Amino acid sequence: MPGWTDLHVHLGSQSSPQSYSEGFRLDDVDYAFRSVDYAKKTLMAGFTSVRDLGGEVSPHLRDAINQGLVSGPRIWAAGKSIATTGGHADPTNGYNDALSHLIGPPGPTEGVINSIDDARQAVRQRYKEGSDVIKITATGGVLSYAKSGDAPQFTVEEVKAIVDTAKDYGYRVAAHAHGEEGMKRAVLGGVTSIEHGTYMSDEVMKLMKQHGTWYVPTIYAGRFVADKAKIDGYFPDVVRPKAQRIGALIQQTAANAYKNGVKIAFGTDMGVGPHGDNAREFIYMVEAGIPAPVAFQAATIRAAEVLGVDDQGVIEVGKRADIVAVPGNPLEDIQQVMKVDFVMKDGAVFRTPEA
Repeated sequence: MPGWTDLHVHLGSQSSPQSYSEGFRLDDVDYAFRSVDYAKKTLMAGFTSVRDLGGEVSPHLRDAINQGLVSGPRIWAAGKSIATTGGHADPTNGYNDALSHLIGPPGPTEGVINSIDDARQAVRQRYKEGSDVIKITATGGVLSYAKSGDAPQFTVEEVKAIVDTAKDYGYRVAAHAHGEEGMKRAVLGGVTSIEHGTYMSDEVMKLMKQHGTWYVPTIYAGRFVADKAKIDGYFPDVVRPKAQRIGALIQQTAANAYKNGVKIAFGTDMGVGPHGDNAREFIYMVEAGIPAPVAFQAATIRAAEVLGVDDQGVIEVGKRADIVAVPGNPLEDIQQVMKVDFVMKDGAVFRTPEA
């Protein structure tokens, strides 16, 4: 079948109980070396393309892969996510007063905005840094060091400013969003996709259909954090209740979205879980009542639509030679997706049954 695309990964990191302290100890170079391993694991799992939604090393990893220096999937890199002060991607969340005063308040260069002008500047900074796509955190998040996981974090006007400026550079905008109000504002502001969508209401689904907005469920991430939240000490105290509450809901949201005709594309939020396990999302989609053929389309031709490209996602003359194979029939046994034994990207073979 065509090579798979994961529309939501973070190749520069992988969560663990040490992740929070590592942010103070490790440099970008450390994360870059790790990302090489994560990228190879992702490719060998059958994912020939990814959209990396947040991480400073991703544009550089993309370039290294494109130059043939390391092996990995084709990357659409967001670079730094765009947030508001105290929002999900504010890099100073959880800092004590002394450290916050020492560093100073982050601004558009760091991806933190508080006005329409800031919004425009942040997008232009992402362009300067070589991004391919823009990621905003339209609501709170699960793993950030902040109490709310679903409160809205941009005005509609700020989202529109981001989307309009992104269009100047040919960029599309993906919106991390758990809460209903933040999703509404993101859709009305013109984003291409909603990521996670935990508390997606019928009203939000209707809006998404009206605006042609895609939904990338990331069921894997929800199940992973809900499971890890059962372990004492795995997450900080401020994170654990969010992981318990929000994580368990995403699979049902995906089921509801499919039943209501929302356009669904494939994404895992891998980096929350272990890189290379991406295909398990197919299993979770099928468990949610999404037919296997629809799930595979979500990771191929539909994912290409989200990216705005027409040269991949199908096996056809003139298209990219991206192919993945498994030993059995995944339409009859979805567990076959975990047994990938052949991977080709751009005509180059990276995995064979003998390897």
